[in-house]
Amino acid sequence: MQFTDSHCHLDDNAFKEQLPALLEQCSKLAIKRIIVPAIAPDNFDKVLNLAKTFHNKPISIYPCLGIHPWFLQQLNHTHLELLTEKITQSKNEIIAIGEIGLDGAIIKRSDDPEAELAKQQHFFDFQLNLAKQQDLPVIVHHRQSHDKNMPFLKRYQLNKAGIIHGFSGSYQQAKGYLDLGFKLGVGSTISYSRAKKTINTLKRLPLTSLVLETDAPSMPLSSEVMGLEVMAKQEKHPAPANSPVNLIKIFELLTTIRPESAEEIASQCERNVEQVFFT
Repeated sequence: MQFTDSHCHLDDNAFKEQLPALLEQCSKLAIKRIIVPAIAPDNFDKVLNLAKTFHNKPISIYPCLGIHPWFLQQLNHTHLELLTEKITQSKNEIIAIGEIGLDGAIIKRSDDPEAELAKQQHFFDFQLNLAKQQDLPVIVHHRQSHDKNMPFLKRYQLNKAGIIHGFSGSYQQAKGYLDLGFKLGVGSTISYSRAKKTINTLKRLPLTSLVLETDAPSMPLSSEVMGLEVMAKQEKHPAPANSPVNLIKIFELLTTIRPESAEEIASQCERNVEQVFFT
């Protein structure tokens, strides 16, 4: 079996010192590809250079360029023009536009929710249009925003669709994305027993709709799964809260909620990644 982490922020400074050893460890665990989405203009070059530096050493790293809704405060339309320029220059290197989307929690906390929503929508709309023009898939962020994301995704009907990153939600919400051709990112959410709605949804969906991801170093697995002893060790010896090696644990959790064999789940998840990014 081989695996792809379809969403990992490997360029994060949390991995800076340990990156070569970490990639070796991933390779030994049969994690052969890591997809790295950018989040803001100031890490475009870092993501691109990371992929060049470590390509096939010992695994393949694939960059994506996009602007995340969390980092818009100091940005304006000029930064979208910069993104367009970078994507045009790097068309043969990147495999998607991402991480992009809308974030309802940020909107609710804003001093001016209407202005925040309008700005997020402008950046999301622009990047979806860019994906349409460039015939690229997208990696979509969501948080309290399924209802806000969907009209934009329906408007553009992207040929290669993309991934709904870190999916959590109902069967009806999942089905809406699947009907548009999207795959759903399965990550640490399924390690939390309280995530019953998402777990039950993932049980019911076709296996052809799922891909594996860690979102490392964010979205750590639950202490229920990692074990209190492991968590205690991490507190004494600080390390990133999450790592791409945890992809194997997420895969193992997925095998406990799906009826298919581990081999079938692994191979189909890889085929799903191929379909979105490499065909």
